[in-house]
Amino acid sequence: MPVITATAIGALALIAVLLSVIATVLPSYDAPSASCGVSAPTDIPPRYLDLYQQAAALYGVPWTVLAAVGKAESDHGRGIGPGVTTGTNHAGAAGPMQFMPGTWQSFGVDGNADGTKDIYDPADAIPTAAGYLRHSGAPTHLDQALLHYNHDPAYVTKVLRIADSYATACPPLQVSGSERGSTAVAAASRWLGTPYSYGGGGLDGPTTGIGLGAKVTGFDCSGLVRYAWHQAGTALPRTTEEQWRAIPHVPPGRQAPGDLVFFQGSGGGSDRPGHVGLVLDSYRMIEAPRTGARVRISRYTTRRDLVGYARPGG
Repeated sequence: MPVITATAIGALALIAVLLSVIATVLPSYDAPSASCGVSAPTDIPPRYLDLYQQAAALYGVPWTVLAAVGKAESDHGRGIGPGVTTGTNHAGAAGPMQFMPGTWQSFGVDGNADGTKDIYDPADAIPTAAGYLRHSGAPTHLDQALLHYNHDPAYVTKVLRIADSYATACPPLQVSGSERGSTAVAAASRWLGTPYSYGGGGLDGPTTGIGLGAKVTGFDCSGLVRYAWHQAGTALPRTTEEQWRAIPHVPPGRQAPGDLVFFQGSGGGSDRPGHVGLVLDSYRMIEAPRTGARVRISRYTTRRDLVGYARPGG
């Protein structure tokens, strides 16, 4: 149950003390392999498992830890107490991942791109939890991140033990893709919310652009995907049109996380696409959309101007 209060700064000192205590009694947590080929844990509903794994791939958090939080907070949405599907619990928390309203206001995301940030919808709550854990120190400092989520060392112990039990089963990711593609997705997701800047974005992160982007630090569409794939060790051309021409194309329906998805430019025509995003899953992408907007997750399958897909190194 993540909380943001007026005493949050003072709580950080307490958290530091608690971390020094639990570090002496908890074993280090090793994230499981994402593809060991064993059947999934039977107590996680398939929809939740899919959401945990997709959010984990997006935010770079172990899916087992994210699922363990969901188990501890609401038994994967099946809890019979108040505040899981409607209302709040006795502490004021709500939804399957048990967010306080203030925390949700600050960190809530529209995970399924339906235009609504719904605290009771696991498609929104689970990626929000992943993003909050990442913001709080995961995956490098899982103990710290979990203690920010719930300021009780016993909670941290419980979640990591559940995560260990899920790691034993170690199901494969449901969204297949190469390791480099996953690295590119994680790199791009780091900059969600960053302003669009025409001509902006270098190999090391956001930059000021040119023209309308001259006073804005951020990314344009091709700059974002070029940056993301640079972090995965692959060099891409700078512009959308150059990327479309240089990178091997992928048939529709075969796209995977990290692939590039292209759209027609303002002048029309599939031979000179003018916009590109980074495939997240079978229907969503990460994109730097246009001047005045910010890097976001959005749907790509419903767009009529979709040109096709390309896979760096494919």
